[in-house]
Amino acid sequence: MRPALALLAALLLAPLVAWAAVDAAPKRTKPNIVFIYADDWGWGDLSCHGNTWLKTPRLDKLASEGIDFQQFNVLSPVCSPSRAAAMTGRFPGRFGINTVFGVTKPPEMPDWLDPRAPTVARMLKTAGYHTGHFGKWHLGEGTPTMADYGFDDTAVYHGPGPKIGPYGDDIPNRAIKFIEANKDRPFYVNVWLHESHLAHSPSAKAMAQWKHLDPRQQVYAAVITDGDDKVGLILDALERCDIAQDTLVVFSSDNGPAKPKAGDQGVPGKYRGHYNVGETGGLRGQKTSLFEGGVRVPFIVRWPGRAPAGLKNDATVLTAVDLLPTFCAIAGINPPEAIDGENLLPALKGEAARRTRPIFWRISGNLREKDYWPDLAVREGNWKLVSTFDGKRSELYDLPANRAEDTTKNQAKEHPEVVARLTRLALEWNATLPTKADPACSAKPR
Repeated sequence: MRPALALLAALLLAPLVAWAAVDAAPKRTKPNIVFIYADDWGWGDLSCHGNTWLKTPRLDKLASEGIDFQQFNVLSPVCSPSRAAAMTGRFPGRFGINTVFGVTKPPEMPDWLDPRAPTVARMLKTAGYHTGHFGKWHLGEGTPTMADYGFDDTAVYHGPGPKIGPYGDDIPNRAIKFIEANKDRPFYVNVWLHESHLAHSPSAKAMAQWKHLDPRQQVYAAVITDGDDKVGLILDALERCDIAQDTLVVFSSDNGPAKPKAGDQGVPGKYRGHYNVGETGGLRGQKTSLFEGGVRVPFIVRWPGRAPAGLKNDATVLTAVDLLPTFCAIAGINPPEAIDGENLLPALKGEAARRTRPIFWRISGNLREKDYWPDLAVREGNWKLVSTFDGKRSELYDLPANRAEDTTKNQAKEHPEVVARLTRLALEWNATLPTKADPACSAKPR
């Protein structure tokens, strides 16, 4: 009987031992970070932002499960400099990156992002993160590899190393393989999507869903649907791997929606600028403009147990250069000193946070178009000033009161002292930027 009793006792105690083992298992202290960066996806290209003909159910659900920041700015209205800011925590002009790689270069423009620059990936590797990048890079090609920027696993287009196509589900599928392979350790991954950049290549399924719309809206709505579905694939993978609760997910876009171009229709499967009907949600300007329509973009954060669900934050001013120091704080490490961003981790937890430094932008404006003439912009507190390089033309707006930057509410005449101060700030900042490309980041001497 005694052996039988001992066996019975062992069987009865086994579940308790197992539960104790589970309780004793180390809990993850560093969350995974998934950064989904869309391309030319406007602030108004979300149904949760009031769009009446586009539907983004996966992104809407993501916003309902986290925080939808209403005042997030990228630091350029075009691709490459915007991405440089998001990766380095520094204004892109500090590297001479003031336009996109692959076009005619101004004298200060290098051939690639300086691999010595601080990057989110390199910083998080020091904290024990495995790092990946899948999708668009567009920060130059040349001597540096993606590993030089701190990435362990990559597949990119418009960048060095192993390639990936921009269309179909290649980007999310490669990211999902990365997530599955690293689900038992902290990871950081960029999922940089093609939608809604040219050329538009919507799926047949999405085109059929929107066949009731006019042809231009049909193509664009289908592209947005494909992008929303790709976000859903990533979110579903996190659930399958049982790590959604341990993962911070960020969705944003590199700049505002591209302008339509009459007559530039392209062909089915490679539709072009005629079909650019993205929306800014009432903001002035679009891609390439320093007005808010070009630089204010969606920024949605889901972080279960930390970011309050369903919060719409219209008070906190966040920017792309704040990502690096904020992600460093999440990982429990100090950011480098020579950055322009600020740690705004409290905002991601639903707490009050206020940016203390001015925000600067630079691009070569187009004087021939009324919403695209500014070369420089600066925001300090509620005030935003846009200006020409010489400071002789400017407009001033109180953004919380006038998010659309309505010209009838231009306050430059009422507040000349603010105009003078912010103009001085913008011109002095611009004077600190390089005027010649760094030879170490150029393929040929210039």
